Amino acid sequence: MDLVEKRIKIDGVDPLSLLGINDSNLQIITDRFDANIVVRGDNILIRAGEDEAVRIEKVFKELMYILDRTGILKPDDVVTVVELISGESAEGEQADRDIIVLSAKNDLIKPKTPGQRQLVRAVRRNDVVFAVGPAGTGKTYLAVAMAVAALRNKEVQKIVLTRPAVEAGESLGFLPGDLKEKVVPYLRPLYDALDDMLPQDKLKLYVEKNAIEMAPLAYMRGRTLGHSFVILDEAQNASSMQMKMFLTRLGLNSKAIITGDITQIDLPQKSLSGLVEIQKVLKNVQGVSFVFLDKTDVVRHKLVKDIIDAYERYNTWDGKD
Repeated sequence: MDLVEKRIKIDGVDPLSLLGINDSNLQIITDRFDANIVVRGDNILIRAGEDEAVRIEKVFKELMYILDRTGILKPDDVVTVVELISGESAEGEQADRDIIVLSAKNDLIKPKTPGQRQLVRAVRRNDVVFAVGPAGTGKTYLAVAMAVAALRNKEVQKIVLTRPAVEAGESLGFLPGDLKEKVVPYLRPLYDALDDMLPQDKLKLYVEKNAIEMAPLAYMRGRTLGHSFVILDEAQNASSMQMKMFLTRLGLNSKAIITGDITQIDLPQKSLSGLVEIQKVLKNVQGVSFVFLDKTDVVRHKLVKDIIDAYERYNTWDGKD
């Protein structure tokens, strides 16, 4: 096995808090990985196989992030991060380690269902991913979490969040207020997800620096979005032309997640949903992936599954008792 060397600079955190008293936190890491880990001054030197070295680097970056956010790093935190990134889950499946986000509630956000794990894998392997499924399956929340992780890890330079604004039944120009006031109602689910994952001061700073941008889909026309993580939410309400416009905005080193529920289309009846059409247009394009979530992936209140079932029965009811 070829070995590689990685150097991690201990930046912005107390080395003793990171490594633990008598290097107890470091010991948890070295016990789990097949690697030689040495601390020299403010640098951590890793010598291991390439995949192992990458995982260890992710562990230290995640621990430094937790320590920076909370000011304390408990042994349980170290164990949790190591288990998420390194080994196998209790079911014997390889867990999805790349999408670890510490929310404002100090919770680790990770996929909870088979469909969500499939979504994470698809985003890891493809630049354009469509997540299609009913309400409550975590499409938007998980997409935002992956975008925040990519921005935090400097894999992208900015996050762009957008939705069609068809729900109002009128042009944004006729709504009161400035642009931000006009679009807040349509972007509220995206705001809520960001609020849950980032401290208010951090989120405000990102927005002020334009590292996080939220705008209606119509405002994407004519732009090129490079080095960005782009999310189109409620894509079932994007027309065919809007979907093409959005997908052709992607620039270099960018990723896009398009989420939507084709059972909740608000477009006029004669208008074809771009999310419906695109499944045929791009079905054989390499680098594009479609992930279909269903009621088994619902992570909201348990009644949400029952409500989805009830609607499915109603829509297929033939009128006979």
